[in-house]
Amino acid sequence: QLQLVESGGGLVQPGGSLRLSCAASGFTLKAYSIGWFRQAPGKEREGVSCIDNVGASAYADSVKGRFTISRDNAKMTAYLQMNSLKPEDTAVYYCAARVGCPGYVYSYKYRGQGTQVTVSS
Repeated sequence: QLQLVESGGGLVQPGGSLRLSCAASGFTLKAYSIGWFRQAPGKEREGVSCIDNVGASAYADSVKGRFTISRDNAKMTAYLQMNSLKPEDTAVYYCAARVGCPGYVYSYKYRGQGTQVTVSS
């Protein structure tokens, strides 16, 4: 079965950290770029970060310096390390796979089911 599965979300206090994982199965992860986007209630979908198949990465201004994207092709997994979390980071986080990063927020070949991240005291 071709799928992406996110994990690692949860409730964290402001200033805390979480690491999200995106595990792929049924297809060769190394051939694809992996992007993370988020959706909060009542807000538009927002791209967070993307890493291409040679390791080049990009970040939204809102998370630059706080979040780090990485991938381990041998483990068929991508990661999003989130530090210095803020209440405005609260959202459902999704990972998606596509060829090339541009356009990953709305156009992808595979997408996970999402994992909830809540930042609150």
